[in-house]
Amino acid sequence: MKTLGYAAHSEKDELKPFHFERRELRDNDVSIEILYSGVCHSDLHSARNDWGGANYPIVPGHEIVGKVIEVGSKVKKYKVGDTVAVGCMVDSCQNCDQCHNHEEQFCRSGMTATYNSPDRITGDITYGGYSKHIVVREEFVLSVPDKLDISKAAPILCAGITTYTPLKLWNVKEGTRVGVIGLGGLGHMAIKLAAAMGADVTAISRTKDKEETAKSLGAKGLLASSDEKEMQQHANAFDVIINTVPVKHDVTPYVPLLDVDGTLVMVGQVGPLNEITTVPMIFGRRRIAGSLIGGIESTQEVLDFCAEHNIHPECEMIKMEDINNAWDRLAKGDIPHRFVIDMTAFKMEEAS
Repeated sequence: MKTLGYAAHSEKDELKPFHFERRELRDNDVSIEILYSGVCHSDLHSARNDWGGANYPIVPGHEIVGKVIEVGSKVKKYKVGDTVAVGCMVDSCQNCDQCHNHEEQFCRSGMTATYNSPDRITGDITYGGYSKHIVVREEFVLSVPDKLDISKAAPILCAGITTYTPLKLWNVKEGTRVGVIGLGGLGHMAIKLAAAMGADVTAISRTKDKEETAKSLGAKGLLASSDEKEMQQHANAFDVIINTVPVKHDVTPYVPLLDVDGTLVMVGQVGPLNEITTVPMIFGRRRIAGSLIGGIESTQEVLDFCAEHNIHPECEMIKMEDINNAWDRLAKGDIPHRFVIDMTAFKMEEAS
């Protein structure tokens, strides 16, 4: 299938129109016309090769909502016209212990990412959601609940599941004291989800500038990390802290905020951190842990949870041709919402 997307052709290249072909349907494939595509900070990291391993051209995008336009002969779950979603993965071996445990992101053979990843069968590099169409294995297609606004649902596929997974894993419930570092795309979803779980949520940011924003999302208040006295007053104040900062930084000042047996979960930065001291970990039996997205079952669960609790990401709708400007804004710091590309306004003939 001929289609059109926006691609980076080098680490210094702006995204530009890119014509390419999606694969012919296999018998277990679903072909989707993309209606909305969320913009994740990892799209920017990947295109700029900040993590290495870039395979250019890169068509980013792993927060996808669209409609089914064709299905393979053995597809049973979906039909033409269904509203569906695709997240960060499009395939895995389906045979290992992790896949059987519904943790496909930890597939022993390696998951197939939605973009910049070799196809499990052909080895061709996958292209993501900054495009008009995508073809995905049935098991990795998700149902979008009717109660969700499809124009705002896309970021749940990454920002939602990335923060939902550690909140569930560390048993966040009514009364759990949760801190959320950073108020960007991940952070604002962490606050909304934790609040819906009944947690006592506090945003943590450099200054008090975003306190009203944090409260509007469900936090009880905001702790300014630049205020040394306030940080000391909040020692032992949290059971769980979700750290969404997407760049190298110093985590040591945040560890004493945890109570005994508390956990600081890294979901933002992929790569090095500033040198840390183990002192507050040892003298409080505190932990620094990491978490990677979530399996397909959990991703469907967070979509359903958001529908049940009327949770939608805060979104700024943009056109495909505005993506480079959006990336420039994203690179400058936390934006308390997610950019979403309105792919319904992106026409195949516009960049012919």
